Amino acid sequence: MSCLNTLTSLDGNADNCGDLVHIGILTVSDRASRGEYEDEGGPAILEFLKEAIASPVNVHYSCTADDIVQIKSELIRLSDEIGCSVIVTTGGTGPAARDVTPEATIAVCERILDGFGEQMRAVSLQYVPTAILSRQVGGTRGSCLIFNLPGRPKAIRETIDEIWQAVPYCVDLLGGPYIDMNDSVCNAFRPKNASRRK
Repeated sequence: MSCLNTLTSLDGNADNCGDLVHIGILTVSDRASRGEYEDEGGPAILEFLKEAIASPVNVHYSCTADDIVQIKSELIRLSDEIGCSVIVTTGGTGPAARDVTPEATIAVCERILDGFGEQMRAVSLQYVPTAILSRQVGGTRGSCLIFNLPGRPKAIRETIDEIWQAVPYCVDLLGGPYIDMNDSVCNAFRPKNASRRK
């Protein structure tokens, strides 16, 4: 069984200069969705969000089986109905027959941002040679950024710390809310004229 609530609200820092943002976490796992396995990927992503984001966040969590129709449906729900500005998936990105998270992501995205997958594989290759087997992608659906992370907590943290440095400005460019960060955890990049911090 998962240890995450469907909705987790994070208040942020008292001195933050950001806006409320809705972020989706989607765990893709046959076993976790059946309650046979405790999801570890979703909590690892939530822990990063708690540590790294200074502004208020509503985190919407969901877990689905390795089924392309279910994954697509959940990504569309989180983006179009819930209004998430960012959706982060975990699991289902390898070469196995049931690993279809990238295909589902590509199907619902209007534009693919190749740099997300390229950078995640580059980061992971510093730790394991099997990173070349990973098929993570990132893209946009309307004003929502969607990207895939690996399934293991250690690999999640190795990659999300690097990848998230580009996320707040990407959300800015998509017309989304301003995400203020704790720079000591994740020093996200913004051009000076795009930063609210002086």
